[in-house]
Amino acid sequence: MLFAEARRGARRGSEGDFVPLAEQDCRLWDRTLIDEAEALLSHAAAKAVIGRYQLEAAVQSAHAARRLTGRTDWMAIRELYDALHSIAGSPVVSINRAVAIAETDGAAAGLSTLDELGDDKRLHDYQPYWAARAGLLARLGKTREATEAYDRAIGLERDPAVRRFLQERRAGLSRAEKD
Repeated sequence: MLFAEARRGARRGSEGDFVPLAEQDCRLWDRTLIDEAEALLSHAAAKAVIGRYQLEAAVQSAHAARRLTGRTDWMAIRELYDALHSIAGSPVVSINRAVAIAETDGAAAGLSTLDELGDDKRLHDYQPYWAARAGLLARLGKTREATEAYDRAIGLERDPAVRRFLQERRAGLSRAEKD
């Protein structure tokens, strides 16, 4: 929770627009909270028992390391999601794991992983699934399918700033198609 709270100031732009994690300015992250979270994670690791919350914190730590290295270690994040998936196979973990797979093995591999979740009825009305799917389809140049997935994600989103973000991404598909 401390890792997530540390990024609060970077989640919205100056006009209140949503800023996804990958595009956040790390300089806006609260270093004190990150340091506290890292200390707690190290303390938990010393106990030599790995659990769900420790793995979730480790994923956040790997994202927070970007402030030091300037890059996201997607292989580490993927491995953490693989471990988390084996002990807590929730749809949220599965979607995040698919995104990490896309970052390490390409959008087609990530989309294939998402497709494996397609029969899970809980995802039919779950905005992050549709947003992830739309983004991967867009990366693969599947504009029609990406537009449909963005439309679904937009229809499910309640936060106006996130909805605008998704609408802008969808509009970007139309502009790219015209170029």
